[in-house]
Amino acid sequence: MTRTHPPERAPVVAPAPPEAAAAVVAVSGVTRRFGDVVALDDVSLDVGAGELVGLLGPNGAGKSTLLSLVSGQRRPDAGTVRLLGGDPRDAASRAGLGITPQETGLPPTLRVREVVDFVGGHFADPVPTGELLEQFGLTDLARRQTGALSGGQKRRLAVALSLVGRPRVVLLDEPTTGLDIGARQALWDAIRAYHADGGTVLLTSHYLEEVQALAQRVVVVDRGVVRADDSLDAILRRVGLRRVALRSASDLAAWPGVVRAERRDDGTQELYTADADTLVRELVRGDVDFHDLQIRGASLEEAFEEMVMQEATR
Repeated sequence: MTRTHPPERAPVVAPAPPEAAAAVVAVSGVTRRFGDVVALDDVSLDVGAGELVGLLGPNGAGKSTLLSLVSGQRRPDAGTVRLLGGDPRDAASRAGLGITPQETGLPPTLRVREVVDFVGGHFADPVPTGELLEQFGLTDLARRQTGALSGGQKRRLAVALSLVGRPRVVLLDEPTTGLDIGARQALWDAIRAYHADGGTVLLTSHYLEEVQALAQRVVVVDRGVVRADDSLDAILRRVGLRRVALRSASDLAAWPGVVRAERRDDGTQELYTADADTLVRELVRGDVDFHDLQIRGASLEEAFEEMVMQEATR
């Protein structure tokens, strides 16, 4: 019997129209209050077609509020929000949107396949259910009721549902919360595949390594204000610090040029400095005994902490 090969997987993202070069998400001068609390204060942000933008900030920074405005769940008190050229509160504008909120309510008695079929049925050209389940490692759970899923399994299903309609834009609010390392990597692969097909992604995350692993552009939000908006490399360079890790019997925290110092459990000292070359030369000249020297640029987490500290001291 001659076996035929299945056709190649169709892109998850819907093709973009010619005007896709314009911003698909446009936030201009937006302010949003909750009583006396200003969640967003005159925020402006444009996201172009095909971008993968990481929205970074501490708890209460305004990240989720911003996504709720872009998805049309709330309206701003001032300013404008546009999604795919229209008002996000109009159903027509949301037709090309996929979203995974921080908390997703799934009907507990429906089976996984039934939920995917139901959501996919609202779109003209959904990703085939079997294909989507396989991509997110849910095939073996297809007949399980969603109420019997673990937290990580529910999270995988929630992200899968955001892509079932082949959206042009996806909003992911803490997409991998509660997942183990393997499941997180699998979701990262799915997000990368969607983006590689031309999809636009705006994601928030408390996992700074997640933003560093996925995002091409990083927007830092703190206390409802955009503190930085640049490429990942530029954000890392903005801090201007280098991390010098070494082992030494001497305490080097107060050494000239050291901005900040930390000591790990294994005895390694991490010294942050604006000029790693000068610091190492001075340690050698000072006859400091050290070994296991490592030098690298600041991580996204270190860059973020430094930016927040700089703003707090102004």
